[in-house]
Amino acid sequence: MKKIRVLIAKPGLDGHDRGALVISQALRDAGMEVIYTGLRQSPAQIVRAAVQEDVDVIGLSSLSGAHNVLFPAVIKQLQEESAEDIMVIGGGVIPINDVIALEKQGIDKIFTPGTPTSLIAAYIEDAVRKKHGEESMFFTKPIGIDHIGIAVNSIEETAAFYTTHFQLEIDNVVEVPEQGVRVAFLPLASVTLELLEPMGENSPIQKFIDQRGGGLHHIAVAVSSIDERLNQMKKSGIPLIDEVPKKGAKGDPIAFIHPKAADGTLIELLEKKEEAADGYV
Repeated sequence: MKKIRVLIAKPGLDGHDRGALVISQALRDAGMEVIYTGLRQSPAQIVRAAVQEDVDVIGLSSLSGAHNVLFPAVIKQLQEESAEDIMVIGGGVIPINDVIALEKQGIDKIFTPGTPTSLIAAYIEDAVRKKHGEESMFFTKPIGIDHIGIAVNSIEETAAFYTTHFQLEIDNVVEVPEQGVRVAFLPLASVTLELLEPMGENSPIQKFIDQRGGGLHHIAVAVSSIDERLNQMKKSGIPLIDEVPKKGAKGDPIAFIHPKAADGTLIELLEKKEEAADGYV
């Protein structure tokens, strides 16, 4: 695939371009050709430059609060120029409700403050690959939620609540000494509740309970290839607890993503083969 060409633009009267310059350099470092239009560009000027430069992507940066007007204006201008094949992404201090609205109006992706530049570069690379009919290497949806892990002091005491008030049944209880945990499985439709009881004071679950008092510990999502997913995340700069898979409570390969990647939520990746994933919704 030829080098990806990206046009970075500052629409409207916004006079702050530090973020745009940082993104421009990060995309160049990722091997892309980047054209920066400079400050105070109109939607017509931006689209004209994008067409002339034959770019794959337009990146819009706005800190002025005018994104709800200027970003859709760029989409409209692309339509008038019959250049809808150019992908448009945006960034800036944009409230979540505006993000949803802008993406519904045709902006392919809005990146908010704090997004790693490596993630933006990976998103662009993947989107352009898909546009050219190549297989996606990033950001495919997981198969589904496999289980929810709940840290408890005692499986026997906590399980009574679920078996009595929700009529759930304990499918199995196993010990995983290498992870210092005893696990009870309570199936509920396509998702399993896992009650996690610490095995000793040095158990990570015991440390979690000491710090937080128990409760929701992690969410596990099923993926078809855990090795590919971990490689994707490493390339995107996602912090990982496990860079290589280990064996989970049921023997499946698992790996944990660092909680700071998802604003404090611990996420487990769990590999499931296609024939075992039919029950997911």
